[in-house]
Amino acid sequence: MRRPAPRSALSPFEISIHSGPHAAREALALLLDGLTCLALEAEETCVVRLVVAEMLNNIVEHAYPDPDYPGPIHIACHHEPDGLHLAVWDEGLPMPDLQAPLGLPQEIDRPICDLPEGGFGWFLIRDLAKDLSYQRLAQENRIELRLAVGLSSPD
Repeated sequence: MRRPAPRSALSPFEISIHSGPHAAREALALLLDGLTCLALEAEETCVVRLVVAEMLNNIVEHAYPDPDYPGPIHIACHHEPDGLHLAVWDEGLPMPDLQAPLGLPQEIDRPICDLPEGGFGWFLIRDLAKDLSYQRLAQENRIELRLAVGLSSPD
């Protein structure tokens, strides 16, 4: 029976960036650098990268749609035995109907030109994340979620 390698303690940290064409890349580099003490496996790192990139790209594209008016994006991160806990918030436009998209699987058995735009990202986020919640508080969007990575024991 393989036991998980012991994980080093991760001090909670926050990242703040401005939306823009390189926001996701910049935030991901900072986030992954901050997670090095967890010694995540390659697959775990891919999960973090995929979920956070999708969330950040959605914020840049939809919360701050006008590139002439970028806004702040914040990420708070801490680690618990059940995984990596993230809170992401911005001051951009609210999500439609004040709720996170359902992220239903899309039908892809059709010609490429007929594939729907969007929907795949939220499907991936909801599939890979646990305990996802969205709130619009005052003029702020806040998403909280848990990624089952860096676990002390299997989830």
